[in-house]
Amino acid sequence: MARTEPDVNAAANDGRRSIQSIEVGCTLLTALVEAATPLSLRDLAQAAGMTSAKAHPYLVSFIRVGLVQQDGVTGHYELGAFALQMGLVSLQRLDPVRAAMPELAQLRDEIGHTLGIAVLGSHGPTMVHMSQASYPVHVNMRQGTVMSMLHTATGLVFAAWLPPKVADHYIAREIGDTAVISSIDTPVATPRPTLDAMLADIRVHGMARALGNPLPGVDALSVPVFDNTGSVVLALTSLGPTGRFDTAYDGVIARPLLRCAQSISHKLGYTGR
Repeated sequence: MARTEPDVNAAANDGRRSIQSIEVGCTLLTALVEAATPLSLRDLAQAAGMTSAKAHPYLVSFIRVGLVQQDGVTGHYELGAFALQMGLVSLQRLDPVRAAMPELAQLRDEIGHTLGIAVLGSHGPTMVHMSQASYPVHVNMRQGTVMSMLHTATGLVFAAWLPPKVADHYIAREIGDTAVISSIDTPVATPRPTLDAMLADIRVHGMARALGNPLPGVDALSVPVFDNTGSVVLALTSLGPTGRFDTAYDGVIARPLLRCAQSISHKLGYTGR
């Protein structure tokens, strides 16, 4: 009997050969991931855009290799042990900053303004990477610069999305800390109602902005990046000179900035809205 070749796609979009049945079957895995709950054969097939009769053989194979498992009582399907192991290994290898770098380069070319990545360090939000625009921006920021929690757009992102007790710790510890960049020489405590209202407004817009703050003549927008647990792990900040930098929440900088942060979050396993 003649051997049959796998269902090879000889003319894929990127010019490389691929196995069509694997790509088709993976729509079932994608449906299980997006559902995040066990599904019946009918519902799973429908979500994957195929008939139950077509979906069933794929599921049998996925069960055999551990990518899918079936409940013995309900008959519903969910991701299997091997799929979970794959996910855990992927998450363990993920470096949020490394995941952000390719996206950052594309975003800088799109919007044409300076971009920075900040993480939460021992003193507070700390710049770990700066990608400069083609035009000079005279700012006292570089790798290692610590940003004020309440007096910079970058810091406000962390203040808004960190657990309140953690945010309060960093807000309190920066008072008198000369390593922190702030718009004022001696930060003072902000009344709680004022602070809560400010942070709630930032969460509504999905970003923080600073107008001439902490540096006169320089505006900034900053957005959060989340990991698979829903925790904020990065702040992605864009800045530019007042008058040339669009600070509107739905403007030509804010929209691509948000899209970029959402794309990075997706890479890190974040599935929230």
